[in-house]
Amino acid sequence: MDPDLTEDRLLGGRVRLLQPRRGYRVAVDAVLLAAAVDATAGQRVLDLGAGVGAVGLCLVARLPGVAVTGIELQPELAALALRNAVLNGAEASIETIVHDLARDPPDGLAPFDHVCTNPPYLAAAVADPSPERSKALATVESSAGLARWLAVAAAALRDDGTLTLIHRSDRLEEIVAILVALGWGDLTIKRLPPAARVLLRARKSPALTRRDVSPLVLHPPEGGYTDAAEAILRHAHPLTF
Repeated sequence: MDPDLTEDRLLGGRVRLLQPRRGYRVAVDAVLLAAAVDATAGQRVLDLGAGVGAVGLCLVARLPGVAVTGIELQPELAALALRNAVLNGAEASIETIVHDLARDPPDGLAPFDHVCTNPPYLAAAVADPSPERSKALATVESSAGLARWLAVAAAALRDDGTLTLIHRSDRLEEIVAILVALGWGDLTIKRLPPAARVLLRARKSPALTRRDVSPLVLHPPEGGYTDAAEAILRHAHPLTF
């Protein structure tokens, strides 16, 4: 194997993942996001900012029969996503397209039943980007800011579809305002203490309807993961809202 790559495992070994040894590395956020997508067999899911394909692979491992299209800015990560799909025998279920979300999406992609996304968490104006270019692009907004990212997501959905995203909790109100302006104001919010993260599911609605549901506690005081988090991260249980 390429010495610049590592092979890691997700979902208790159900998913094999090639990823760069240096730069941005897949974290539990991708697994939690995949677990929160309320899809069923035969539905189509769009993964915006697919990276090396972790979200799609976790989705297909949990929900056989789901079709996932990933969009990724960095060609080298998209190439790894393709290799990972083959490595996991999921090449018939997952495709990855190299595309900059600052431009209109390719024709013929939409509509999707679900869109999921783990956008770059940091606004360019306040970020101190990593010297690793690939990591900087994955963590700091560049050609497409948060408003553009969510606009692309909303435009790709069926009217009865769902948009699921994970982001920093300190940007929650910004996200809510953007989604309401886009007409996707039926919002369910799930916090992930003690991590400063929040999961949000949006449905189409012209007015704001906001529900804060019971949080998923990730870590107990003594460290490690809670049983509820372990069920999702290791045993491929769905993350319920």
